[in-house]
Amino acid sequence: MKLPALLVSALLVIALAVASITPARAQMDTRDAIVLQNQILELRRDMQVLREQGGRGGGGSAVYRPAPAGNAGGANEITAQLLDRVNQQDDQIRQLRGRLDESENARQRQFETLNKQIGDLSFKLGQGAAPAPSNVAPPSNPPPRQLSGEPLPLAPALPVRRTPELVIQEGNAALARHDYTTSEAAARELLAGPRTPRSTDAQFLLAQSLEGRRDYGQAAVAYDDAYNRNPNGSRSQDALLGLAGSLAAINEKAASCATLNKLRAATPRPNLIPAMSAIAQRAGCR
Repeated sequence: MKLPALLVSALLVIALAVASITPARAQMDTRDAIVLQNQILELRRDMQVLREQGGRGGGGSAVYRPAPAGNAGGANEITAQLLDRVNQQDDQIRQLRGRLDESENARQRQFETLNKQIGDLSFKLGQGAAPAPSNVAPPSNPPPRQLSGEPLPLAPALPVRRTPELVIQEGNAALARHDYTTSEAAARELLAGPRTPRSTDAQFLLAQSLEGRRDYGQAAVAYDDAYNRNPNGSRSQDALLGLAGSLAAINEKAASCATLNKLRAATPRPNLIPAMSAIAQRAGCR
């Protein structure tokens, strides 16, 4: 049976509203979104009731028969109610999308502020660093020439270059026994050479050594470098946690809280949660 034109229009409006809601469904994980989904299901039930009311007198015939005057008034009232509810849900969808956009913009601003604060901190620490040594000048007097008949001195033996794996192993062993000077030296030895797959581990070892020496400013810069070397690596979450703790230690509380938010967005490992909570408490994060 064909439904009246007004009811067909109402069903079409409802179908369009539901279709516009579906793409955003994956983004709606708040309590308001769940309530909205329940209201959509209720609308669908009302649509089914409306179809059943329209098909009761037709017996399956495709010929349109106008509804009695009394029933037409009831159908118009139901249609008006459905249209009003669709409009209300459209407003709720717009409000939810606006709140999602505001939340994403606020998170982006936090990350930009964090990067700027880390850059400023690195610049300040670099200003206080000792200047790099200049090239060594050649000796003023040449060495004495070798006299004939005398044996030539033996050339000094070249040191055997250690493998990156051995350097990291020795550095981690020194870190475990709280010998931060040795662990820092091992990290800097590896970082001074060509870049290898162990360079990220060396950068993280350097940050841990500086934190162990309570040089939290330099540790924050080192942790930030360790994260930026491989943001998706196995050390990335540990680097963010160390960065947040070092920033909290130098009273950079806003940057520390922003770093914790960045770590939460990356779905941290469960074993990091207690340390994150302790840092958030020290930094006064909300």
